[in-house]
Order: sequence, then C-alpha cells, then structure tokens
Amino acid sequence: MTDWLIPLLAGAATGVLSGFGIGGGSLLLIYMTGFVSVPQNLAQGVNLLYFLPTAATALPAHVKNGYIEKKALFPAILAGLIGTALAAWLATSLDVELLRKCFGVFLLVIGTRELFRK
Repeated sequence: MTDWLIPLLAGAATGVLSGFGIGGGSLLLIYMTGFVSVPQNLAQGVNLLYFLPTAATALPAHVKNGYIEKKALFPAILAGLIGTALAAWLATSLDVELLRKCFGVFLLVIGTRELFRK
C-alpha cells in the first residue's frame, strides 16, 4: 500500500536539489540503482526524462535572478549537445555492469574531490 511513498519522497528530495542546481538527477540515479535495483541503463533513461520538467521549472527563477551567463550559453549548449550525443551512443553500447562501475568510479572521484576541496 505504501510502495509509492519512498519513490515519492526520493523524487521530491531530488527535485528540491535540482531546483538548487545541485544535480538531483544524479542522486535520483543513485537511489534507483542502489536502493531499488533498477538497471543502470534504465535508470539513466528515467533520469533523462526526469531532468526535462525539473530543469524547465527551475530555469525561469535562474533567468529572473540573472544567473545565466548569456555569452557562455551558445558554446555550452553546443558542447553539451555534442557530448551528450557521444556519451549516449557510448552508454547504450556498454554492458550494464561496466556502466555501473564507471558511474561508481565517477561518483567516488567527484565525492573525494568535494571532500578535499578548499
């Protein structure tokens, strides 16, 4: 009966973090793969769909408050589109276990960097 409660809370918490620009989608990915055993490739697809509405609702506030660097916008979007296309192609061709390990290493590197950052 309450099978929906934990996913609802996880979605709400990561939504709040997404609004702050912290990367709530990455945390949602950790929740899905680590706690509810969703395969990495499926969790990535859910994460991509999750990102669209959360980004769309947070963007107007960031624009209103002047947090968008307009000169950097076009190059960042172009590089993001190219990088995303290449990474999606690579991710869909990798074995799910290898993908999980790569994501785990990525999280360890970022976590370690944040721990020792001044």
